[in-house]
Amino acid sequence: MKLIWLGHSGFRLEIEKAVILIDPWMTGNPMFPAERRAEALAGATHILLTHGHGDHSGDTLALAKELEIPVVGIYDIVSHWGAHEHIEGIGFNKGGTVDLGGAKVTMVPASHSSSISGPTGPIYTGTESGYMIAGEGHVIYVSGDTSISSEMAWMGEYFRPDIGILCAGGHFTMDMRAAGWAAKKYFDFKTVIPCHYRTNPLLEQSAAALIAALPGVDVIEPEVMVPISL
Repeated sequence: MKLIWLGHSGFRLEIEKAVILIDPWMTGNPMFPAERRAEALAGATHILLTHGHGDHSGDTLALAKELEIPVVGIYDIVSHWGAHEHIEGIGFNKGGTVDLGGAKVTMVPASHSSSISGPTGPIYTGTESGYMIAGEGHVIYVSGDTSISSEMAWMGEYFRPDIGILCAGGHFTMDMRAAGWAAKKYFDFKTVIPCHYRTNPLLEQSAAALIAALPGVDVIEPEVMVPISL
């Protein structure tokens, strides 16, 4: 199993028979090297979307059409795009599980907001979400954009993820200290990978506080387009 950070909250996850692009925001992402776009997209089988904000969904429609692969995510926006943008989609909702090339992906709650920009203001896109991705002997918790939530308690106990991909940049989501507190209280991670940081000056630039909060946990500070073997 291999994970590659695309900058911000974007990842390429190679798991089972799937190559999943998670929130693959590339156009306008100051962290993503445009000259490596083809490498990042090669062989992709699905796009997994956590919510509608442009720094997560901005490239989704264009990539779905270009690569001819399905968008997987909350039913509201996926079904709308299917009907009006003529893309393939797998729309589902909280508690539902879909099989993506042998990887079992379950949608779980997050605590944030979700919309896309419209001509007169924000347009509702369904609720924000996270995911539990099970495959190759691991369970990965992709938090999506979220704050600390009491729902993490049952998610940690029920799914028992051993890998956490956690938003931790602050300002729009929980920060490093909060992510570390949540990881320690609600989960038993062996590996934690922070995201949604370093993109701009509003966000945290270092994972030092997360590392300090989680002694004994392998906290990996990702580098863009550098594979992480899990």
